[in-house]
Amino acid sequence: MLSFRLVYIFSYNLFQFCGHTWILANTIARFLTFGNDALADTFYSVGVVMSLCQLLSILEVFHIADGIEKARLLPRFFQVVEKNLLLVMVVKLEEIQSKPVVCVLLFLWNILDLLRYPHELLCVMEKPSDTMLWTRYTLWIPVYVLSAATEGVTVYQALHIEPEAPQCSSLNSTVSSHLRLPLVLMVYLSVLALGASVTVWQLLKERQHHLHKWNKTKKK
Repeated sequence: MLSFRLVYIFSYNLFQFCGHTWILANTIARFLTFGNDALADTFYSVGVVMSLCQLLSILEVFHIADGIEKARLLPRFFQVVEKNLLLVMVVKLEEIQSKPVVCVLLFLWNILDLLRYPHELLCVMEKPSDTMLWTRYTLWIPVYVLSAATEGVTVYQALHIEPEAPQCSSLNSTVSSHLRLPLVLMVYLSVLALGASVTVWQLLKERQHHLHKWNKTKKK
């Protein structure tokens, strides 16, 4: 029987799947049409939809805590926090929005989500696919490692952005802001390294659990 929780989680996963499919299709189409020139304004074309999808992903922490979704809370929490914090940084620093590394980062994030949400949809419909299960818990890990490394490169490039000369009227506030930003980014890099390590460790345990359960089911 249909329930509100079932309809809600299906609608949520379907929305995320459609949103990330649109972002990935838009990014690839722009690259095929404009070549390397498309890298500079990728964020301007998909940034709003990407920000909306990542903002809504905060709900996934509550899904797991409430038992609607069966997954480990800690790795999902780290993934949601690191993505949203990095998006805030990219939105705040207009100088980095046109960097090619931002295009690569958005591409990897979409690959990650398109490896996960179709599997979640099939699980909600109680029609799990062996191929999607293996893909979700095997290919997802190396792609996540690549995305975490790309996040580190993005932060590193943000650290080396030259601030524009401030107006005299706002000199003190601007100088204070530029003094705090490198410190915040350095702290973020440290947290990212720790969070990514814990996440990969948890994901490997999750993969072992699910594939072991899958093998036992197949033997029966």
